[in-house]
Amino acid sequence: MSLSHGRPYLAIPGPSVIPDVVLQAMHRASPNIYEGELHAVTQSLIPDLKSVAMTDHHVAIYIGNGHAAWEAALSNVIAPGDTVLVLATGRFGIGWGEMATGLGASVETIDHGAQSPIDLGRLEEHLNADKAGRIKAILAVHVDTSTSVKSDIAGVRAVLDRTGHNALLMADCIASLGCDRFEMDAWGVDVMVSACQKGLMTPAGISFVFFNDKADAAQPAKVSRYWDWRPRKDPAVYYQYFAGTAPTHHLYGLRAALDLVKSEGLDAVFARHAKIAQTVWAAIETWGTAGPMALNVADPAHRSHAVTSIAMGSAVGQQLRAWTEEKCGLTLGIGLGRDPEEAYFRIGHMGHVSGHMMMGALGAIDAGLKALNIPHGRGALEAASEVIASA
Repeated sequence: MSLSHGRPYLAIPGPSVIPDVVLQAMHRASPNIYEGELHAVTQSLIPDLKSVAMTDHHVAIYIGNGHAAWEAALSNVIAPGDTVLVLATGRFGIGWGEMATGLGASVETIDHGAQSPIDLGRLEEHLNADKAGRIKAILAVHVDTSTSVKSDIAGVRAVLDRTGHNALLMADCIASLGCDRFEMDAWGVDVMVSACQKGLMTPAGISFVFFNDKADAAQPAKVSRYWDWRPRKDPAVYYQYFAGTAPTHHLYGLRAALDLVKSEGLDAVFARHAKIAQTVWAAIETWGTAGPMALNVADPAHRSHAVTSIAMGSAVGQQLRAWTEEKCGLTLGIGLGRDPEEAYFRIGHMGHVSGHMMMGALGAIDAGLKALNIPHGRGALEAASEVIASA
């Protein structure tokens, strides 16, 4: 007998839960791509995307996932032989660096492991040692989805300014945009990449590169025609937004998702994510008082409000995920990029997530711990509900 029959809950850190209004907006016949409504919808997205990113600069939309945004961003500023510095806090920082290597860049990496944010002191030492200014760009992940580590991107800019280094600051906000506060212009970020399937609550398939004039001026002599962001930022004709056919239904879905963000208000969106994250942390900390469960990131200031990575100490993490999905219809995230992977799991709490949804997810996990006889502290749901009550 299973209690999973009913509406399932995908609590992985992206793709996130898709609101009904977004699905309904996409459930329509294909529109005319040459003129009319679709053009107006597309043009309406640009200022609202910039608003979420808190920038007055440029944005290019690509048909592709976050890895496509990585390559698009690099292709527009990095030439073969250029040096980039990767500030790794998990699998995705490493992955962005691997992509830069594939494009011919010389990659230097400061690896902070899987539990710590960017060390600004180590960064300052590295930049001070770069007397010749070899480093053209710094790749920093705001929230690494694999570890749930959140780093101080404004602090990275402060180090660049203090050392007088002219490297571009490039930030990956794929997991954080619309969940954790990010201020592109105020924090001095030159290039930011993100995608639609997490905080922006739209099925995976489109991604974004935001960039300022400094980054635009850094464009190498040769750029792939498809990745070139210049036609996309200021198209003379509509098809240049996408270098071809538009991702029609994604645009309608994204329009509905951005309307949800606007109606709630961005500050309220950030506050909701913070409170729901605190709810998750309260439960995990309580379970961990008498069992193997532990938050991956010790300092709350460095934990993401979009995703939480949890260590289980052994393969019971995989057993717990299997139980909650089979018995309760709750899908938890794998321990992506961790060793061993089955000793970890992740809870995504990004986008269209409410208090009752998260309390339900935590209740399913609590039942799984009991059913599998996994040692755990008691009172986790009480601790979580206290956080909800405090809102």
